[in-house]
Amino acid sequence: MKKIISKKELDELKKIKGEVRGMGMKTHADYILNMEGEEGLVKLENVLAELGEPIKYKELRKMNFYPLWREALTLVAIQRVFSYKDEDFKELGRFHSKLSLIFRLFLKRFFSFGKIAKEIPKVWNKYFTHPGEFEVVEFSEENRRAVFRLKNFSFHPLHCLVRMGILEGLTKIVAGTAGTCVETRCTYRGDAYHEYQLKW
Repeated sequence: MKKIISKKELDELKKIKGEVRGMGMKTHADYILNMEGEEGLVKLENVLAELGEPIKYKELRKMNFYPLWREALTLVAIQRVFSYKDEDFKELGRFHSKLSLIFRLFLKRFFSFGKIAKEIPKVWNKYFTHPGEFEVVEFSEENRRAVFRLKNFSFHPLHCLVRMGILEGLTKIVAGTAGTCVETRCTYRGDAYHEYQLKW
């Protein structure tokens, strides 16, 4: 039986440097439980075990750091196992924004969307060991628009979709209305950085 991820692709994923807190992968697993049930999560874990890279998602610790390439592997495996499309990964990001411990903690401290937008880079820096530079380029409560830029950070195109979903989900929580996020620049399309335009 052909493996869903080739050895060559797996070796490329393993070149990704840095670490990420376990809460991301645990939330991905919670999303699979929510969408595909317990048997779906078992299927995902079995596929990873067959690749020689087993992950027991329920045993991960939310605040511990794990190799970033393992989160990339998780996203690729989810895509291949469940045939998820772009919108599914954005929905995963929206799901993440509702469950993230870090988001919940800082939402309790800041009440205005403008203040929260300025805090997002600080939250980002707590999540990765090599976080790059996450910046608020533009924010207008009046025009209901924000632009975020992420420099010197890339690990997989699927995570771009998850990021957009997280920003949309955060907008829903804070502003009470569904936001729309578009990635206007992306390193995987040859740009120097990622840029996200958020409207609500």
